[in-house]
Amino acid sequence: MTQANHQVDAPTVAGWLAADDRCDTDRGDAVTVVDVRTPAEFESAHIRGSYNVPLRLLGEHAGQLRDRLGHRVVLVCQSGVRADEARKRLTAVGMDGLHVLDGGVPAYAAAGGDVVYGRQRWSIERQVRLVAGLLVLLGTLTSLVVPWMLALAVFVGAGLTFAGLTDNCMMGRLLARLPYNRGDEPSAEKVLDRLPSNRAA
Repeated sequence: MTQANHQVDAPTVAGWLAADDRCDTDRGDAVTVVDVRTPAEFESAHIRGSYNVPLRLLGEHAGQLRDRLGHRVVLVCQSGVRADEARKRLTAVGMDGLHVLDGGVPAYAAAGGDVVYGRQRWSIERQVRLVAGLLVLLGTLTSLVVPWMLALAVFVGAGLTFAGLTDNCMMGRLLARLPYNRGDEPSAEKVLDRLPSNRAA
C-alpha cells in the first residue's frame, strides 16, 4: 500500500531514534516523538523517549507547540488516525517537518522498537468497537419488542460511516473524556515544560 508523503513506517522511525542515540541528541535535526493519545493509553504502552501531548491539549496549544518543538517531529497514536489529525492542526499553524507513524505504537512494537509497558488499558479504538457493537446489538434485539429502538442501531451505523469517511469519530472523542481514559492528565503548562526546547533555534 502506498504511503502518503507525511507517513513513515515503524522501521524507519526506529532507525532515526537509534541514530539519535548514537549521536549528539541536541543537534538540530534530532527527532522528537509526540504521542497524542490519552494519558491512560500512554501509560499502557509508549515509545521510549516519546512525549505525551493529548490531542485535546495539542489542538488548544498548537501555536505554543510549534514554537517549542524542533523541525523533525513524529506524531504517534494507536493507529495513525489521531496522529494525522494532530498533523493537520499543527500544519494549520505553520509547522513543517511533521511525520505520522503508520500503524501507531502497535506497529512500532511489532517492528521490534523499544516500547515501555505499564498498566494495561484498552485503546480508544477498541472501546469504540465495543460500545458501538453493544449499542447495535441492544437496538436490534429490543426492536423486536419496541420497533422504534431499531433507530438506535441505524444511528450508530450512520455515526460509524461518518467516522470512516471523515476520520472524525465523535464516540471516540466522548470516550477519551472519561476519567478512565484521561488518567492523571497534567496541565498544559506541565505538558509543554516536559517537551524539549526548539533544537533548531
